[in-house]
Amino acid sequence: MKILSPSRRQRTAQDGFSLAELMVVVVIIGLLATMVVPAVMKRLSVATGTTARVDIGTISSALDEAAILNGGRYPESLEALVTPDENGHTLIKGTKIPNDPWGMPYMYDPPMGGEPYRVYSYGKDGMPGGEGDDADLSNLDEE
Repeated sequence: MKILSPSRRQRTAQDGFSLAELMVVVVIIGLLATMVVPAVMKRLSVATGTTARVDIGTISSALDEAAILNGGRYPESLEALVTPDENGHTLIKGTKIPNDPWGMPYMYDPPMGGEPYRVYSYGKDGMPGGEGDDADLSNLDEE
């Protein structure tokens, strides 16, 4: 009769993990998830706000360029930034103005009565005001 070392032994149907071992693994995974998920969600929140601020900055720069090209007159709508000129160039790449990270269109108030123009997003809730992810973001906040 040939004796097999423990590492070369054939597995039987009764080999495997015990219920206690599986429960320990499940508890450890649960503890890790409760520590990791909140940190990831916080980072996601910061990232969406940063994305909106970058988009607003890009749109503002394109509006300033449009004003320079038009003798100091700002466009009446953001659509002018994606409308090709006689050479086929646009001030923002693409065929439409991007939406904010929450899926809503960016809004634009042209300059009126000495007031500067405003490019803004109402945040995650899509309503004026709010705090955190729901806070309004605007090019005027950055100045």
